[in-house]
Amino acid sequence: MTGDDGLDDRVPFLARLEQADRAALLALGRELSFAPRMVLLHQSEPSSHVLFIVAGWTKVTAAAANGYEALLALRGPGDIIGESAALTGRTRSATVTALEAVRTVAVQRERFTDFLNRSPATSFALLGLTSDRTRAADRRRLEFASMSVRERFAALLLDLARTHGRRTADGVELSVPLSKQELAGSVGASREAVQRLLKELRERGVVITGRRALVIVRPGVLRRIARAEGPE
Repeated sequence: MTGDDGLDDRVPFLARLEQADRAALLALGRELSFAPRMVLLHQSEPSSHVLFIVAGWTKVTAAAANGYEALLALRGPGDIIGESAALTGRTRSATVTALEAVRTVAVQRERFTDFLNRSPATSFALLGLTSDRTRAADRRRLEFASMSVRERFAALLLDLARTHGRRTADGVELSVPLSKQELAGSVGASREAVQRLLKELRERGVVITGRRALVIVRPGVLRRIARAEGPE
């Protein structure tokens, strides 16, 4: 999604900084690497540092008391994670997990907040990022409120194809490995509902699913579903 003014909400934090500020901020930290499926940050743990993603993609998830897990976002190169807990002093609100090999720079919380105090431009960039993310989340909630689970799921697949798709001979393959539970959590549905929707889409030749891959063959059908489906 793109804001109606200002920066695209997908523009990562580091890309919003001047080169000198970016270099000075990263120089405060140390490099940390994570293998696929390793947890970078744990929900409910106290904040000790923030992470800047240099390479690779992660997923941000939150678990409710009843065990339901929702996919909140995907974060990749240039993104900052863990900043909310660092600024508020509260425990972390979500878990961040590597989807592939990930390289980061970790900056201690005190160093990060001190740098913000000394660099108004960086503080304003972080404020802008927070505002863009909030507006994008509000737009998504508003759009989803008027859609059925089926329509929300089609819209999610289209969004993932646009941001994390790679073209293959069969169609557009989603380059981020997400489980059915994670897909369900992203659209506020049950895992069983997502399984039924995927089965329907497979039978209609709209998608191809494998053990770790999902390929969108007929995006036009997904667009029609997301708009309260018309004729094929």
